[in-house]
Amino acid sequence: MPKRTYYHSHHYTPSQRTLESETLKDQILKIYTESNRRYGAPKIQKILEQSGHKISIKRVQRFMKQLNIHSIVIKKFRPAKANRKVIERKNLLKQDFTTNKINEKWVGDITYIYTLKDGWCYLASVMDLYTRKIIGYSFSKTMDASVAIAALDNAHTFQQPVGSVIFHSDLGVQYTSTDFLNRLKKYKMKSSNSRKGCPYDNACIESFHSILKKEQVNNVQ
Repeated sequence: MPKRTYYHSHHYTPSQRTLESETLKDQILKIYTESNRRYGAPKIQKILEQSGHKISIKRVQRFMKQLNIHSIVIKKFRPAKANRKVIERKNLLKQDFTTNKINEKWVGDITYIYTLKDGWCYLASVMDLYTRKIIGYSFSKTMDASVAIAALDNAHTFQQPVGSVIFHSDLGVQYTSTDFLNRLKKYKMKSSNSRKGCPYDNACIESFHSILKKEQVNNVQ
């Protein structure tokens, strides 16, 4: 029985705060359900604020706990420790993700995706920072330079850039390999790399992969 019906049938007048809480819970559950159980407290709080409700993330979290709902948890990949020495390289981007035109700055990254058929597979993506759209990608069962090169080739074919493009990535062996660097030279692109252990240097593409896995890949009904 809905609490409002209970209050009415028992001649109980709830406080304004109680009524407000019940309304917010109804809204939170509705947003959560319509998102196919994807959204967590930050996104739900933002949607509520856009609808005119003033509510903190902590309060949304508390209500979600009371409703026994939570966002999708991403399956963790635990890579084996690499023994290779990581050499720092030029960081042309320096966390400046602003652009004035397309084909000015591209960013690339590889993420891990678990599949029922083949186990862990690898998705390489390329994003144009001007449009914030994925312009090239490649999916592979092996994580080597070929998956990064295929994604770059895909992006180059799609965008057909004229002039020098800055291509930024982390210091993964796929992006610092001779084969990948030669491909950048072929396309007359400038290589740029994040600092060691600093994901914020490539935040845009890292964020895209995180959201992709949380809201699509791991959204198993």
